[in-house]
Amino acid sequence: MKLKELLKNVEVLNMLGDADIEITGVNIDSRRIEAGHLFVAIPGTQTDGHKFIPKAIEQGAVAVLCEYFPNKREPGITYIAVESTEDCVGEVATQFYGTPSEKLKLVGVTGTNGKTTIATLLYNMFRKFGHKCGLLSTVCNYIEDEAIAADHTTPDPIELNRLLARMVDAGCEYAFMECSSHAIAQKRIGGLHFAGGIFTNLTRDHLDYHGTFENYRDAKKAFFDGLGKDAFAITNADDKNGLFMVQNCEAQIKTYSTRSMADFKAKLIECHFEGMYLDINGKEVGVQFIGKFNVSNLLAVYGAAVMLGKNPDDILLILSTLKSVSGRLEPIRSPEGYTAIVDYAHTPDALENVLNAIHEVLDVRGTRKEEGGTRKVITVCGAGGNRDKGKRPLMAQEAVKQSDRVIITSDNPRFEEPQDIINDMLEGLDARQMKKVISIVDRREAIRTACMMAEKGDVILIAGKGHEDYQEIQGVKHHFDDKEVVREIFSK
Repeated sequence: MKLKELLKNVEVLNMLGDADIEITGVNIDSRRIEAGHLFVAIPGTQTDGHKFIPKAIEQGAVAVLCEYFPNKREPGITYIAVESTEDCVGEVATQFYGTPSEKLKLVGVTGTNGKTTIATLLYNMFRKFGHKCGLLSTVCNYIEDEAIAADHTTPDPIELNRLLARMVDAGCEYAFMECSSHAIAQKRIGGLHFAGGIFTNLTRDHLDYHGTFENYRDAKKAFFDGLGKDAFAITNADDKNGLFMVQNCEAQIKTYSTRSMADFKAKLIECHFEGMYLDINGKEVGVQFIGKFNVSNLLAVYGAAVMLGKNPDDILLILSTLKSVSGRLEPIRSPEGYTAIVDYAHTPDALENVLNAIHEVLDVRGTRKEEGGTRKVITVCGAGGNRDKGKRPLMAQEAVKQSDRVIITSDNPRFEEPQDIINDMLEGLDARQMKKVISIVDRREAIRTACMMAEKGDVILIAGKGHEDYQEIQGVKHHFDDKEVVREIFSK
């Protein structure tokens, strides 16, 4: 593809060289540059891509998109200056890969919690409808049945467009995608055409990156600000930021709620660990999920399917067959008669939601310990290293509030000392609360201890990692899977 064709939607400030040269690839990583590529120099949060322009040229780059020209320019190389390479890279990538997002119906899901569940359930639902589909999620990316490992919630713009192009080539009609606040703020979804967007909820998260809750909120809102008139926007009316998200949105706006009037409305009728009975827009359906927060997630899925043209009765039929996403409220029964639940909850709000879901089921059975029953809830949780420290004491408080016993342990400590993270969590507890708590740095031992404490009818919540099969320690990912550990303990 000619360089000038790649730049047709880019405002160029200055260019030195030939705009008619042939470009064989686009990359922001100088290590991946090959002969004939365009190198895009992104300033970045960790390092400035402009420093790697010489390396990119050495690797074979024939053109460089940058914010300022290097002092030393190589002959035969085309240099293009723009105001912001971060703003432009998405447009360049989507042109290089043939505008794939315009050739299928792409639906984005954003919010603090529920993104993975909603995107994955939509992918599974539309496959059951008989459509070829793609999925871009935290757990894994999929092109139909082909699984592609996911390193970030949202890939960089070039990898993202490459995956979407592969989906188009595979005949996919739909793609469902998690849109993280990082991805929106860093313009990773720039240049994409969305058929629709879904807002789940907003609670404290990623303040280590965004700095303030307002910045985090505004990053999410920017996604809806960018939707076109031909798209739909479905927002959670139960969240105080739900209507704020769509204030400047040109798309067709729809709401969903479990508590008030909305376009898509649901009510919980009955719940068990095996599932729930719901009323959705006046019709009853049994689903294989638990928790009021999952009622909201399923309602968002229902609403999106309606907006994508599916018959409501057909949607409910398929909804009743869908199963929970890996590592999201995933129950594992022990031979001794207690239940371990593995969940990805890694924010105070998510932890509260999961514990609420557990107590909703125990309340139905009337067997909570406080009510004279024998069942107790034991929670194992930690917090990630090199992330928002402010949420650590809040996580401990949420765990203690709804648990009979709490074991604070390590999550992904990254480059921090696990004990330091645990200490930060414990600082949120008073002397009375500390009587419920022990801390065990080794996560495997913490899970084993919880299992030793549990008796018939008890519930152990193992929170924070869910689907992850690793622990990141000092920059190295070591194999660790909460579900595997639980099953090993149960088998002994």
